[in-house]
Amino acid sequence: MKMTPLDIRQKRFEREMRGYSKREVEGFLELTASEFEEVVKENIALKEELKRVNARLEHHLEREKALQETMVTAQRISEDVKATARKEAEVIVAEASLQAEKIVAGANHKLTELVADINELKRQRVQFESQLGSLVDSHRKLLETFKASSAGPDVAFLLQKKTAD
Repeated sequence: MKMTPLDIRQKRFEREMRGYSKREVEGFLELTASEFEEVVKENIALKEELKRVNARLEHHLEREKALQETMVTAQRISEDVKATARKEAEVIVAEASLQAEKIVAGANHKLTELVADINELKRQRVQFESQLGSLVDSHRKLLETFKASSAGPDVAFLLQKKTAD
C-alpha cells in the first residue's frame, strides 16, 4: 500500500494511559519511513535517469548541430563546385569557339589562295593556248613559205590563196 501525504495527516492514534499507543506510532513511523525511503530511492533513480536522458539529448543535439553544419558546408561546397564547373564550361566553350573561328579563317584563307591559284592557272592556260596558237600559225606560214619556195611560183600562189580562204 502506497502512502500519501493525506494518509499521514489523517492518521489518528488511540490514546492510552500515557498517551498514544507506542506500538501503533512506531508501526506507523516504520511504514512511513519505508514508504518515504522508496520515494527517495525512486526520486534518486529518476534524477539519474533524467541526467542520462539529458546527456543523451545533449549528445543528440550536438550531433544534430554538427550534421546541420555539415549539410550547410556540403551545400556551399556543392554550389562552389557548380559555379566552378559552369565557369570552366564557359571557358572551354569560348576556347572552342575561338579555335573554330581560327579554323574557319584558315580554311577561308586557303580557299582564297586556291581560287587565286586556279585563276592564275586559267590565265596561264589562256596565255599558253594563245602562244601555242601563234606558234602553230607562224610554223604553218613558215611551212607554207617553205613549200612555196620549193614548188615554184604557181604553187606558192595557190597555197597563199588557200590559206587566206
